[in-house]
Formats: sequence, C-alpha cells, structure tokens
Amino acid sequence: MIHFNNGYELLLFLEALSNPHRLKIIAVLSEGRQYVSELARELGMSRPLLYLHLQKLEEAKLVSSSMEILESGKTAKYYMLNSFYLEISEVMISDLASTLIVKKKNT
Repeated sequence: MIHFNNGYELLLFLEALSNPHRLKIIAVLSEGRQYVSELARELGMSRPLLYLHLQKLEEAKLVSSSMEILESGKTAKYYMLNSFYLEISEVMISDLASTLIVKKKNT
C-alpha cells in the first residue's frame, strides 16, 4: 500500500493517474518492463510525448527506469511499473489536507 507523507504527494499521484495516455502506459507496463521505443510502438505514440508522460509517472513514483545495453551495443532506457495499491478514505484525505497551503485570492 502506498503511504503519502503529505497532501502534495497525494496530489502528484492522483494527477499522474488523471490522463488516459498514462493509464494506458500503466496497463502496458503491468505486463512487464519495456524500453521506450518498444513502448512507443505498442502505444502508437511519439517518443517525445511518451517521455513527457513517463516523466509524470516517474515523479509520482508509479514507474521507475534503468539504462541497459542491448545486444546490438545500443543503450536503451527501460521502464517498469512499481507495484502499488491505493485505498483512499475521508480520514486519509483529511489528514493529508492539513499539510496543504492554499493561497487566498485578494478581493
């Protein structure tokens, strides 16, 4: 189960899940790790766009990456899904919300 230290970590995690492309990336990576070119082909997505989504997922600690050398001698960046389980309750949100600073607008 995931533990959040503050409300900002929860928001980062939920934001990472709030995009259909990122949900598809998670679904593909749940089948096993893949390198970027392979993942881009499977998703039908450009590598630059894929990297943007992977960065969001990595910031939220949903995926991790490693560089490896292929048999061809080229290097490839592999991504793998980090196992997670999330249970949200009103108590958890209340506790984490107390760590957030909300700026008030001047009226």
